[in-house]
Amino acid sequence: MVAVNTKQMTLIQAVTDGLRTMLREYDEMVVLGEDVGKNGGVFRATEGLQEEFGEDRVMDTPLSESGIIGTSVGMALYGMKPVAEIQFFGFIYPAYDQIMSQATRMRYRSMGRYTVPMVIRAPYGAGVRAPEIHSDSAESLFTHMPGIKVVCPSTPYDAKGLLISAIEDPDPVLFLESLRLYRSVRGEVPEGKYTVEIGKGTRVKEGEDVTVIAWGAMMPVVMKAAEQAEEAGVACDVIDLRTLYPLDKELIAESVQKTGRCVIVHEAHGTGGLGNDIVSIINDTSFLYMKAPIERVTGADVHVPFWALEEHYLPTPARIREAIDKAIHF
Repeated sequence: MVAVNTKQMTLIQAVTDGLRTMLREYDEMVVLGEDVGKNGGVFRATEGLQEEFGEDRVMDTPLSESGIIGTSVGMALYGMKPVAEIQFFGFIYPAYDQIMSQATRMRYRSMGRYTVPMVIRAPYGAGVRAPEIHSDSAESLFTHMPGIKVVCPSTPYDAKGLLISAIEDPDPVLFLESLRLYRSVRGEVPEGKYTVEIGKGTRVKEGEDVTVIAWGAMMPVVMKAAEQAEEAGVACDVIDLRTLYPLDKELIAESVQKTGRCVIVHEAHGTGGLGNDIVSIINDTSFLYMKAPIERVTGADVHVPFWALEEHYLPTPARIREAIDKAIHF
């Protein structure tokens, strides 16, 4: 076995390392977005990349999300590998038409003759006291959209590996990066190129009593709740989906068939949220194994509130513990 050197990184450092790794490998790869060049991005995710690779490969754009995505679609069709940054996920709505009408349909429209190998990076989520529209979790708008994959890492290792997989994917990938986790989590990240498979979740804690499913920023919150539940004698089987579309149906089914109980956690609104699709998967694959109704812990059906009320909107360990207890004692 060949030893692989690793380095402690935050999640945002892993993103930067993944971008640098692939810029070195593919001359046809470019990074574009608002302030990604000279300033290194609003969160410094692209810091130093323009200095190393030049303005033709790491380029600042006008303040036009539709223009950024439309330009990226054209680049991808002509053989390039654009990685477009949307400065905050809540700013993506002006680009929705370009993504829905162009990026996701080209393979279908051309009967497989053309693909659109582009990545859309977008920081998402509440909990950092950002202004209005900066904290949205609108992933289900895109998981409902055929032709695009959606990934959301919760660890530095997964962030780099999934980003590399996304850049090498022949189809568009929406790559969601949690604002809360950018600098609050650290982990060992291998040097150089490696991949994490898109479409595969991972079990981060083994348990026999109840399945708890989450992704992205909710993973540390879920793990805290699972640790508290364990102190009370309840063993949680914790699943990090990592990819939101396509979902890892096999892992979901395997876990809930083992435990017979399930709690789904996400910070997006409950109505129309991705948790509903997970409930459908469980009903389709594992209904007769269930010992209790499926519980969901989600954000409220309101706009993400200003910072004074953020903690009342977001799932908390206490709310997750309550849902776990409800499933256990049904």
